[in-house]
Amino acid sequence: MRATNNDDVTNRRLWLLVGLVVVAGAGLLAWSVRQIVLAPDSGHYPLALLALSAVANASGFRIRIRATNHHFSVTSAAVLVAAVLEPMWWVTVCAAGGVLIYNLIGRTSPEKLAFNVAKEALCAAAASGVTLLVLGTTPAPSQDLTGGFPRIMVALAVAAVVYAAVDDSLFFPVLSLASGTPLRQRIGTHLDVRVLARLGAFGVAVALAAVVTADQRVLMVMPPLLWALHLLMAGRVRGREEREAWQQLARATDELNGVELDGVLETAVHRAAELFSANEAEVEGDPSSPIGRRLVRGDADRIRYDGPPEAAPTTSGQELVIPLEGHDTSSRIGELRLRFQGKVELSEREGYTFRTFAAALCTAIRNASAHAETRRLAESHARAAAQDPLTGLANRRRLEEYATEVLGGPVHGVTALMLLDLNRFKEVNDTLGHPAGDTVLIEVARRLETIATPGDLVARFGGDEFAILFTGLPAPPVATPRAQTVLTAIATPMDLDGMRISVEASAGIAVADGTADIAELLRRADIAMYQAKKSGQQVTRYAANRDTADVDSLVLGGDLARALAEEEFTVKFQPIVDLGTAEVIAAEALARWNHPDHGDLPPARFLDAIERSTQLATFAESILHQALAAAVTWRGAGFQIPVAVNVSPRSLLDPRFPDTITASLERHGLPPEALVIEVTESLTLSQLEVVDEVLGALREAGIVLALDDFGTGYSSLSTLARVPVQELKIDRGFVSKMDSPAEAAVVRSTIELGRSLQVMVVAEGVESEEQRRRLWELGCPAGQGYLFARAMPLDALLGALARGFGGRPGRLAESLHEAGEVVRIPKRTRNGSQRLDRSS
Repeated sequence: MRATNNDDVTNRRLWLLVGLVVVAGAGLLAWSVRQIVLAPDSGHYPLALLALSAVANASGFRIRIRATNHHFSVTSAAVLVAAVLEPMWWVTVCAAGGVLIYNLIGRTSPEKLAFNVAKEALCAAAASGVTLLVLGTTPAPSQDLTGGFPRIMVALAVAAVVYAAVDDSLFFPVLSLASGTPLRQRIGTHLDVRVLARLGAFGVAVALAAVVTADQRVLMVMPPLLWALHLLMAGRVRGREEREAWQQLARATDELNGVELDGVLETAVHRAAELFSANEAEVEGDPSSPIGRRLVRGDADRIRYDGPPEAAPTTSGQELVIPLEGHDTSSRIGELRLRFQGKVELSEREGYTFRTFAAALCTAIRNASAHAETRRLAESHARAAAQDPLTGLANRRRLEEYATEVLGGPVHGVTALMLLDLNRFKEVNDTLGHPAGDTVLIEVARRLETIATPGDLVARFGGDEFAILFTGLPAPPVATPRAQTVLTAIATPMDLDGMRISVEASAGIAVADGTADIAELLRRADIAMYQAKKSGQQVTRYAANRDTADVDSLVLGGDLARALAEEEFTVKFQPIVDLGTAEVIAAEALARWNHPDHGDLPPARFLDAIERSTQLATFAESILHQALAAAVTWRGAGFQIPVAVNVSPRSLLDPRFPDTITASLERHGLPPEALVIEVTESLTLSQLEVVDEVLGALREAGIVLALDDFGTGYSSLSTLARVPVQELKIDRGFVSKMDSPAEAAVVRSTIELGRSLQVMVVAEGVESEEQRRRLWELGCPAGQGYLFARAMPLDALLGALARGFGGRPGRLAESLHEAGEVVRIPKRTRNGSQRLDRSS
């Protein structure tokens, strides 16, 4: 509403100013005509001066400002000559008559014609009047001007200044009001060109005044001279306009190079309105474009509307529209529109500029959209890296980062870590299905967040394990009742598929003592949680005197970083053989720690410490590198056997783990089937969806998967149904107790299961020929154990393979084949399936 009031005020001022000029000019012309009627013979060259004024007007140039074309001419040259030759009334009438003739030929609107004629009459009268004041009288053309020429020069100079002052003071205020642009900006536009034109007109007037007394026919030369001046001035104006247009276009397109879509659209509207002198500009997007159903409208100064196109205020006036689309015209974004309150036709140069600006805007919108998408993905990845996807809680990584900040910052109360594990949660999954289990986890997460206080952080570590970092506790003993309150909130019955169920949990608490970092705090809370489970208590607080980790384990945990840096971890290899032929078909990599103080340590001494530390990824990478390097070596010696590497269940929680494995294979130049990944059954393996995704990615990459210690973990058959393994390894405990009917049944059923699923079965812990033969007779194709070889360094393994048994390289024992019996175990195919064919 305010803008409408301002426009009305501007229009009233404009018409008032134009009316005053027209009235004053009309009165002056009426007086001049009366004088001519009273003294018709007072003029000397009226017709010549009238023609001169008309030509001077025609030799001007036009500049479009918005929808109005404004005419700039050099009529001052004709007026100055007339001022020293004719009386004021003739000067006024001739000047106004020349403007009238020009405007009638150009079909100027009546109001503009009246204003232009009146303005010219006032300017001519002012110039003529000041000439008369300086000279004292109007010299006749036959009069000798010698000696009086300096006075004429002074008169012409003063008249030129007065003419320019009156002309600009009448014209530019009207132009500023009509175009809605600042007066200072309008006066400054092409100022140098106007000054040069006026100086040129002044020079022509002086030259004519000097020679007109010699021959009045000199006046006939005036029109060509003015036309030549016009050509010079018009050329300079066009050149200037071209340069300024390209400079403005360059500045406008530079301003479009923003990364925020809102800023790009607003800049486009402002610069388009300014660049093409439009009343308004707007950008409207197509529904499927990065802009969407959106319209942004405004002028050079402000945005007038930004919102849905259907809700935009109605507009009037001429529209020039150009589509926003790619070079192939197949990917349309929307439209750019220019709006004028009047009829406008763009020049060829303006049309090209319009198309160039639209193309730059199209590119800028796409760039801003791409930047927004990149930023969205980065934020999404950042959230994913610190957030549990199912519950929306923080994940382990985020809790570790936050805890590090809290423990390393100013002390404000006591900090404690609570780890909790849902009891019998697996029964929910097995009975009601995983969707129901997910619902339970989401509800537990919601309750944990509700009960947490400001400054606390709730996290889900995976499966049914959660953590809460308590901060600002008044004293260490307060941590236990806080934990009991949490467990009470969890135990409140919840509705699940029409049933009311209660979920209980066990929790462990570790209070920060000022020396422990987050890794140690996690270890202590984990120990306390398992003590709670073992004792049947809901909550147990960590106590050093009940820590199950011995001193040596603690010392080893502190040595891990140094040991990895100094490459103290090495790999030994135990062959896996065909039980029938005793030929080596694979080798399992087993880690050893060459500790400078404790000697050669087996995995049982240090794996637990590594699992609980932050060095697991570095350790796994080191072992994998050594194993693959060994595979490259024995393949070079002619033994095309894969290497088997054990991985921690924690490694399977990292979605990037498959990429790490494939990258390492490529780095060593090995095919995927050259590696067997052995995973151990565990609670983690049986419950986490992310593990399914990681194992599926490894399988798709062509890497062989083996389920280690089969039969000892959590729900072996259900795990086997979910995990895409190509190999089963019977735990050594079953092999060693095959004399027991129960253990023998497990071994036999596992072998039959492998045969029916077409997966390789490997028996671990084969230590006697009796065990070997019995396994072979049951149909077990492969085994490993002390009967064939202990774990050995790479050079010892290469030597054993080269020596072989009975002159057969690659064989480690005597064959079990009877005479005439053929047992054939096909090599692993790419998908890892294998069948046992035995015939006589």
